[in-house]
Amino acid sequence: MSERVVNLGFARVDVDREARQGTPEVVYGPGKTAEEIAAIASALLARNTGPVLATRVEEAVAGPVLAAVPGGSHDPVARLLVWRPAATGSFAVTVVTAGTSDGPVAAEAAAVARALGLAVTVVRDVGVAGIHRLLAETGRLRAADAVIVVAGMEGALASAVGGLVAAPVIAVPTSVGYGAALEGVTALLAMLSSCAAGLTVVNIDSGFGAAMAAHRLAHAVARDATRRTAPPSPPASSPAPPSPPSPPHSSPAPPPAGTDPPAPRPLPAGARQGGEP
Repeated sequence: MSERVVNLGFARVDVDREARQGTPEVVYGPGKTAEEIAAIASALLARNTGPVLATRVEEAVAGPVLAAVPGGSHDPVARLLVWRPAATGSFAVTVVTAGTSDGPVAAEAAAVARALGLAVTVVRDVGVAGIHRLLAETGRLRAADAVIVVAGMEGALASAVGGLVAAPVIAVPTSVGYGAALEGVTALLAMLSSCAAGLTVVNIDSGFGAAMAAHRLAHAVARDATRRTAPPSPPASSPAPPSPPSPPHSSPAPPPAGTDPPAPRPLPAGARQGGEP
């Protein structure tokens, strides 16, 4: 059996996750030292082939990590470390923000999605207070395979987008807003209560969670396409049905005892016994 977990003492790294889900385990940066992040990233890079990510990593920590594990890059707005990003595929994701203040969460969603190989477009500042701004982008929204909506305050943008597009909508409530916004709880509850049926809602400020949801959709689509193009398996051969039994050979019944055999039929006129004329 191949190695599934690498025990570093302070962490047990799930190096089998890529085989199960299509992408390696992602490192959550807060609470870890630069040395711990570097050790986990090194284990993942050595035992997987896909992109390796560390989220919520500030610049002060990113520098020492990249010095220890070269070849990566850091996005300071998204606070994302990336090694070995995937090539961009055909699955298109549009990230939509209600306001400029939602930008850091949207940046995380977009950066994670790009690192995982999704084709990302960002539409900024189209909140419902100026609904005409959103309606002007309807074409771009409907062209996407999935839409990530990032909104704080009352979170109404998710319902508005959900009513405009047929693609899956992934809603991210943010902690943006004044007192009664309750640091994102109001937007979270509004999105969960949306009348636009079928919204997926992730945790408050979790741009990462939204990108991973989009990645799962893309992975499922790619797997389905592979199944459709694979040559069909030959049908299982079944044994030939048995031949019906031959009917028994029937011989004429002998004459009853005590009776004379039937007289031979007379020959045609002019014919002689033996068939000679």
